[in-house]
Amino acid sequence: MKNLTFRNGDILPALGLGTWKSEPGEVYNAVLEAIKCGYRHIDCAYIYGNEKEIGKALQKAFSDGLVKRKEIFITSKLWNNAHKQEDVKSALQITLDNLQLDYLDLYLIHWPVAQKLDAVQPKSGSDFLNPQQVPLDETWKAMEELVSEKLCRHIGVANFSMTNLQKLINVADIVPEVNQVELHPCLPQNELVTFCRQRNIMVTAYSPLGSKDRVAAMKSDDDPDLFELESIKEAAKNHAKSPAQILIAWVLNRGISVIPKSTSPDHIKSNLEATEIELSKEEMEAIAQEENGYRFIDGSFWTKDGSPYTMEYLWK
Repeated sequence: MKNLTFRNGDILPALGLGTWKSEPGEVYNAVLEAIKCGYRHIDCAYIYGNEKEIGKALQKAFSDGLVKRKEIFITSKLWNNAHKQEDVKSALQITLDNLQLDYLDLYLIHWPVAQKLDAVQPKSGSDFLNPQQVPLDETWKAMEELVSEKLCRHIGVANFSMTNLQKLINVADIVPEVNQVELHPCLPQNELVTFCRQRNIMVTAYSPLGSKDRVAAMKSDDDPDLFELESIKEAAKNHAKSPAQILIAWVLNRGISVIPKSTSPDHIKSNLEATEIELSKEEMEAIAQEENGYRFIDGSFWTKDGSPYTMEYLWK
C-alpha cells in the first residue's frame, strides 16, 4: 500500500474506500471486505447517511481482530448546516457516535457553503447563510478546537478553491492538511495541486472513475466516459489491466490519495491492485492531454435562486 505522510509524521494510506452512494445494506459488507483485502483508509461523511452502518462494520472488524483502531484511518466531513462555531463540535459528536469511535483521524469541511441548522438539504435560497453571516474562518477556528480536544487528529477541507483555501491559511493556527476534490484526467486540477503542495497540503481525489452512479439530476448529456478515453484504454492494454485500475493508478502515480467507491467485492479487490501499477512517463503525459476542465460534481446545486453562492465563488 502506498502512503502519504502528514506534517507530524502520521500516515495516510493513499488508497481509501469511498462510501458516497453506498446503499444501506451494502456498505457494511463493503467496509468489512475492504478491510479484509488490506484497505486501511475509509472515507465517510455525515450527509452520506450510512455512518451508523459503517460504525457497525468497524466494530465487527475490531472485535474479530481484523484490524486495530490505531491501524485504520477514518475520515469524515462536517456538513453545511453546522458551520456556526457553536454547531461544529456537536456535529462531530454525532458522527463519532454513528461510527462508534472516540476520535477521527481526519475531519473535513465538506463544502465552503453554509446552511441554516434545520436545512440539511436546502430547498430554496432562504435556507442558506451567506459568507458574511458565517465566515469560513469562524468554522475553521471551531475545527482547530476539535484537534486540541483530541476529537480528531487532523483537519482539512473538501471542494475548496485556491481562493477559499487562502482565506483559511491567512487566519489558521493549523493550516488545512488535506483538500479533497474531484480529480480525474479530464479535471487534473494541476494548478490547485501545485498550490496545495507548495503549502504542504495533501490532495485527495474523489470521483476518480467519473461517478457514473450519481443521481440523474447531477448527470448531463455530455458527460465524458473516462473508461473510453484513448490514453486510458491504451494504458490498460499495455498493462493488461482495466480502465478503472489505470484511472486509479494515474492518481496514485501523481502522489495524490484517492477514494474510489465500490460495494462489489471484485471491484474492491481490483481497485486495491491498482496500487501496484507504475505508469510510464509517456503514459502519464498522454493521459495529461485528456484535460478539458469537465466537472461531474459542479456544485450548481448550491446556486439556487436566492442563494448567496455562485459558481465563481466555488471554483474561482
